[in-house]
Amino acid sequence: MASRLNPYLSFDGDARQAMEFYQEVFGGTLKVSTFGEFGQKDAPESDKIMHGMLETPSGFTLMGADNPPGMEHTPGNTFSVSLSGDDDTELRGYWEKLSAGGSVSVPLEKQMWGDVFGMCTDRFGIPWLVNITERT
Repeated sequence: MASRLNPYLSFDGDARQAMEFYQEVFGGTLKVSTFGEFGQKDAPESDKIMHGMLETPSGFTLMGADNPPGMEHTPGNTFSVSLSGDDDTELRGYWEKLSAGGSVSVPLEKQMWGDVFGMCTDRFGIPWLVNITERT
């Protein structure tokens, strides 16, 4: 799988409705995972979207999620740029360059869903998500 670059939108509890709306607009396949599916079954946010991804027939990819508990939702600051793929060396190289001189909010390390993932804000204030899947 080649690495890809796409927007990642944040929502304040209505990610499912928004992502379903974008699916109506653009068509395609929508996959969503809830916080409950990843170990938070009894939490108030268990039915909220931890990760959603819409892939369209035109080749667009749009990702989105509900903000996790404790993370402030500020309209206007509700996006990140997501880099994802299975080329560990390439994506770690991007991570090192993007996080240099910026700030790291989630270190690039293995996560509960099995991928290596990190979040940083570059020196220009742009938030980045990097997700490295295992090659199969």
